Amino acid sequence: MEKQKKKLQKKAATLVEALPYMRKYGGETFVIKYGGHAMGDDKLARQFAEDITLLRQVGIFPVIVHGGGPQIGEMLSRLSIESEFIDGLRVTTKATVDVAEMVLCGSVCKSIVADINGVGGRAIGLSGKDSNMVTARKVERRKPDPDSNLEQVIDLGFVGEPAHIDPTIIRQSIDNGIIPVISPIAMGEDGNTYNINADTMAGAIAGALGARRFVLLTDVPGVLDEDGDMITELNEAQISTLKKSGTISGGMIPKVETCLNALRQGVRGAVILDGRVKHAILLEIFTERGAGTLIRGSAPA
Repeated sequence: MEKQKKKLQKKAATLVEALPYMRKYGGETFVIKYGGHAMGDDKLARQFAEDITLLRQVGIFPVIVHGGGPQIGEMLSRLSIESEFIDGLRVTTKATVDVAEMVLCGSVCKSIVADINGVGGRAIGLSGKDSNMVTARKVERRKPDPDSNLEQVIDLGFVGEPAHIDPTIIRQSIDNGIIPVISPIAMGEDGNTYNINADTMAGAIAGALGARRFVLLTDVPGVLDEDGDMITELNEAQISTLKKSGTISGGMIPKVETCLNALRQGVRGAVILDGRVKHAILLEIFTERGAGTLIRGSAPA
């Protein structure tokens, strides 16, 4: 009996700690990029759906942008479509982008929608194509020619980046109590379909919505210092110093740059968070210490 009482008291204390944050963030939009191993684990996927549904029920407006690289790779392999890589970057052919659209807008997006609806939420699957939400432009990569020292343009095929975002359909969904789940596929002005990096897409949508938070779920705890310990808070100047020292390197560089770009567009705080941690989003939003690395802009986060 005493053990049960302590357990209930602990739950009550958790609610008391969360209440000020529910008041603080009520009516605010949170854009969450969802991907990595958390998306491929059934138990974590269900917990994610429960967390997102809870956010909506306490008055926060979550918007989900998802990835799906491993699922695309698996389908390409099943269809015996070989991938070409240039300097480690996948070239997206017409056949590849067709598969990407099928996988992302079909099985991946609908699975996330079904998970949220299955735990009592109301979600809808969208892509950048819907209502011309996102207009893409072709991504160009350049590298120096070792012989002439002139820059060469690397053609990555149908890889795009957001050129323009019209968030009307997202806001209409929110106003109707529906959680948007968005696939990173968009139409270009040239009429072609483009696959967009999900981090980039999510950051751009967060900026267009003026989101209170941009949450980037990853497979690492957050930004780590030189000793491998997580840094709980950073600003742009500190990030610049850590990049120069090599502490922030490799794949973390584009992630922090995506966060900084979102902040420059008006997002008030960006978080890099380990999606493999149980209820990571709730711990980040509703506890004082949080669970990831918060990157602050000039306005209060």
